[in-house]
Amino acid sequence: MFGHVASGGSIRDCYAPIGAWLADSPFEVMATRRRQAELFFRRIGITFAVYGDPDAAERLIPFDIVPRILGAKEWATMEAGLVQRVGALNSFLADIYGKREILRAGILPEELVLRNPGFSLAMVGKRPVGDIWVHIAGIDLVRTDADDFYVLEDNARTPSGVSYMLENREVMLKLVPELFAKLRIRPVENYPDMLLEMLHSVAPARAGNDPTSVLLTPGQFNSAFYEHSFLADKLGIELVEGSDLFVRDEHVYMRTTEGPQRVDVIYRRLDDAFLDPLVFRPDSMLGVPGLMSAYDAGNVSLANAVGTGVADDKAIYSYMPEIIRFYTGAEPILKNVPTWRCREPEALAYVLDHLPELVVKEVDGSGGYGMLVGPHAPAATISAFAAKLRANPEKFIAQPTLALSTCPTLCDAGIEARHVDLRPFVLTGTNGTRIVPGGLTRVALDPGSLVVNSSQGGGTKDTWVVDD
Repeated sequence: MFGHVASGGSIRDCYAPIGAWLADSPFEVMATRRRQAELFFRRIGITFAVYGDPDAAERLIPFDIVPRILGAKEWATMEAGLVQRVGALNSFLADIYGKREILRAGILPEELVLRNPGFSLAMVGKRPVGDIWVHIAGIDLVRTDADDFYVLEDNARTPSGVSYMLENREVMLKLVPELFAKLRIRPVENYPDMLLEMLHSVAPARAGNDPTSVLLTPGQFNSAFYEHSFLADKLGIELVEGSDLFVRDEHVYMRTTEGPQRVDVIYRRLDDAFLDPLVFRPDSMLGVPGLMSAYDAGNVSLANAVGTGVADDKAIYSYMPEIIRFYTGAEPILKNVPTWRCREPEALAYVLDHLPELVVKEVDGSGGYGMLVGPHAPAATISAFAAKLRANPEKFIAQPTLALSTCPTLCDAGIEARHVDLRPFVLTGTNGTRIVPGGLTRVALDPGSLVVNSSQGGGTKDTWVVDD
């Protein structure tokens, strides 16, 4: 079903102007606009690298000029659900690195948390400023044919994609200004200001009213380096690599032409393992020796906090309804996709018997890698995946293939239906939780495909939250 068609078969009110626009726009005009969009992106230099691809540096993420529309009422429900969910994630992380009340209550198995690859012993007993662990969250959502929104996964480490959300909006403003004149589309352009305000809000108290923030990148060979440089520029902060920083007397400093400058907040786009070779991987050339000593002393803040990867884990995800109830005392506003934890013998037996019907994911996987989409997989791939499951069942979860809604998408043959998801970006600081209206819509460009990840050939759309 098209995402612009309600479950009863009628066109959603918020899509009516878009339907009229599509009806009045010949394919040749739409194709020209698509070429113009590609030219804009090439001039901007927005690319996405894919590891192992020799041409990765030249790859553009395909952009679809037909926007994804959300009405104000459905966005309000979604926003409330996102605030609830991210609040529960922060409470969960504060708890498992502190009193561990949820484990004592038997809500989750201890070994699932304490032996999780994302669990960081270095953070046990630690409390970030404001007890906020997930400062920037990317929560992936899908809509089903029944008009229900489900959370596909939580991204609580270093969620990416916000630069594409911002660039998509800028390009659409240039391509179809007439639609922005007709519709009351909520802005996303203030995201950098919101992000900087959040970062400053979690600075150590001694930083005062003028904290210094930096964005820490692994460097130009990282797949998301464009986004790192884009965001640093938009925020007006320095883009640094590990070699640009050093620690002295448990304080972090940045090397500048005018001498060392103290750093208060690090928006890090570097995985935990590489942050500090004195604490984590000793062979890391990307991090800052002594960084964790400065962090432990309360002299620098890290966004996101170390150890948030445990909340990314897809086996932990399967317990999110219970986690939300435990910390909020309320029912989840946003639903979870039903999930089988393959570490449990009964679930594993079911999954092995129904592999051709299911989607199977690695619990710590991302980017669409390491997953099986049963209905679209050949028999040999299913057989190979069954062997993986038997060998290491604890590494996988399985989910049904939902009847996902689709959105109208400009394809080579005209406007066609393609599956989409949505990644809103949730910012949490001591100044509260804020969400720009919309997010990044990712679209599976192959007919019938459910894989929207850019690394797997997916594209993006601008997302419009339109006032009713």
